[in-house]
Amino acid sequence: MTDYAASLLPRERSEPASGAVHVPDWLPLKLQMDLVVACRGWATAPVRMRSVTMPNGGTMSVKTACLGWHWQPYRYSRTADDAGGGTVAPFPDSLRRLGQDAVAEAFGPGTAADYRPDAALINFYDAAARMGMHQDKEERSAAPVVSLSLGDSCLFRFGNTENRNRPWRDLQLQSGDLFVFGGPSRSAYHGVLKTIPNTADPILGLAGRLNITLRVTGLPG
Repeated sequence: MTDYAASLLPRERSEPASGAVHVPDWLPLKLQMDLVVACRGWATAPVRMRSVTMPNGGTMSVKTACLGWHWQPYRYSRTADDAGGGTVAPFPDSLRRLGQDAVAEAFGPGTAADYRPDAALINFYDAAARMGMHQDKEERSAAPVVSLSLGDSCLFRFGNTENRNRPWRDLQLQSGDLFVFGGPSRSAYHGVLKTIPNTADPILGLAGRLNITLRVTGLPG
């Protein structure tokens, strides 16, 4: 399957819900390549990418690395208490600027002046990985969440703020796509139903999907 060839045809920007914006092909290919290289570094030091263990004992199929703040269900900390106790890597200024550009792209010039993401979750999906419907609700801030896709495409489900049931909207997110949700959609349930193997441009040198999620925790320090 070669989604990267199909992406030569323009895909339309969409708003699947109020406050949620999908911008296809937002990241230039060179920046995608640079981010893949950066993610490889972030996944190894100072805290290695790991599969998160849930409170019920289950293990997520997605592997996760963190920047700025370390996420584990259902809290943030400065140390990776569930992964050896190392201190999480600082949040890069380059990602902060990229997040501000993303919010401005989604909601218009002037909307990102106060956007200061301080946590990034880098999730790696192999062909079998998926993410159940969930809310991003550990943050004390209501600032938008910025999601960047790299590598293989996925089937992404964006739902409502009340429960995991309908209404929802299914979208295919491809490498380079931007998805931002805030305002009335900030607490919407969302998840990844499946990853679609062999759909990334081979030039990326990536088998699987990377998702970089930028958040404002609202936490002090």
